[in-house]
Amino acid sequence: MQHTTPRPVDALSRAELHSWRNAIFVVFVLSGVCLASWVARIPAVRDDLQLSTSGVGLLLLCLSVGSVLGLVAAAPTLARVGARRGMMLAILVVAVGLVLVGIGAAVLPSIPLVGVGLALLGFGNGACDVMMNVEAAAAEKAIGKTIMPLMHACFSIGTVAGAGIGAGAAALAIPVSWHLIGTAVVVAVTVVIVVRYVPLREELGDEEPGGASADQPKPDWRARLKDSLSVWADMRLILIGIVMLGMAFAEGSANDWIALATVDGHHQDNATGAVFLGIFVAAMTVGRVVGGPFIDRFGRVAVIRATAVLGVIGLLLFILGGSTWIVVVGTILWGMGASLGFPVGMSAAADDTKRAAARVSAVAMIGYCAFLVGPPLIGFLGQTFGILNALFVILVLLVLSGLAAPATREASRQKPTAP
Repeated sequence: MQHTTPRPVDALSRAELHSWRNAIFVVFVLSGVCLASWVARIPAVRDDLQLSTSGVGLLLLCLSVGSVLGLVAAAPTLARVGARRGMMLAILVVAVGLVLVGIGAAVLPSIPLVGVGLALLGFGNGACDVMMNVEAAAAEKAIGKTIMPLMHACFSIGTVAGAGIGAGAAALAIPVSWHLIGTAVVVAVTVVIVVRYVPLREELGDEEPGGASADQPKPDWRARLKDSLSVWADMRLILIGIVMLGMAFAEGSANDWIALATVDGHHQDNATGAVFLGIFVAAMTVGRVVGGPFIDRFGRVAVIRATAVLGVIGLLLFILGGSTWIVVVGTILWGMGASLGFPVGMSAAADDTKRAAARVSAVAMIGYCAFLVGPPLIGFLGQTFGILNALFVILVLLVLSGLAAPATREASRQKPTAP
């Protein structure tokens, strides 16, 4: 049963909790599908618009600028309208962006139109990423089981699906416009349906029209926004953000550049480039699905350090590997190495249950800034030094993630302080 007034989380039935969890699963999938649908067609868009590598980097900068603006807008949006309507509006903006990219790439070829579409795609995806992670952390706490890695596995499943569809569309020579517009319609319809199962939560100021009563006024959104910004003074939270920054840079750079690096750096065709993107996101999905038991057994710190090492080895194999099978192994290790940093950081930020929403929002902003600002940097470096050599910058950030790993330590594993 769906309710139109905010209720405490502990008042939700088991069925409502599961519906909430499943709805957020779907939102993560949709976000992954949208991003990978664009990324898988980058080589085709590059060819249609006759762009250079730096030109692709400039288009990605449009995506990144929009994404950063979306990250900044997420906190006030969450405070003003709540997660249910906020996520729906964000995904609808993403859908509009996909439509404009499809039209600007193949119907009415226009670099500025594609740039506007990517800015909208980035804005909606950036805002949604923060809000869906806040909801995922809340659902994890309410259910009492570690589900954050599975949430991010759903994002990876969405990227696998998006990359697979993109590879098929490229192999069948389906125009970018038909592919992206069709994806936008499916995504828009789906999100309108699934967000109805996200509960309205009083701490977010959720309220349906006519749902508030005189004796239960809606909490002031300005006060909630001010409280959410105050968490930036927590140094441990900043270190958690550094862990996520390095891992998100590794993931985001792969999402945007691995297809093109395979084509230009390893001399494969466009369809093979899309396949390598699929291999990467499949490896990330496996890492997130199986990562939970390893975290429970060895702890967050050990897992983050181990995955950072895997990521470094994978990147070296991908960059330096001469034969195809070495590059494939490198892609797999790169994907597994980048798989757990982001969800582990989200869970660590949510350890403080009193301010979980504000803390998750803060580290999500740090992580997604790297996730989305990093790829244009790779593009500019790739124009000067070559796309494969540009990927070496990721190694430095993965090392920083490993060094900052102790900040993610679970409270139960922390050493007691002296009395």
